Amino acid sequence: QVQLVESGGGSVQAGGSLRLSCAVSGYSFSTHCMGWFRQAPGKEREGVATISPGSGVTFYADSVKGRFTISRDNAKNTPYLQMNSLKPEERGMYYCSGDSQFLGGECEIREFTYWGQGTQVTVSS
Repeated sequence: QVQLVESGGGSVQAGGSLRLSCAVSGYSFSTHCMGWFRQAPGKEREGVATISPGSGVTFYADSVKGRFTISRDNAKNTPYLQMNSLKPEERGMYYCSGDSQFLGGECEIREFTYWGQGTQVTVSS
């Protein structure tokens, strides 16, 4: 059974940083597309960043480029999202997600198959 469990959320002031982690069990994310998504109150879920297996090519939403970094530790089967210079409008639930199969190419931002329960991020002004 595939399980994704996010951690690292919390409350920070605007301009602060957080590092999210996603404990993955039940499959090896290093051979699948993985990503981070977020959902603000009253808004639709949106893709934040994705990372491709093998090449490690990453994709970011325009709004987070230069501030967020997605990375992975294959040995720990754990992807991360480093978030710097956080803005109040970026508060919400952050989700880790992984695809069920990798058909080659790169993992551009799109919805994947498996999802964690999310971790809350609050940014105060």
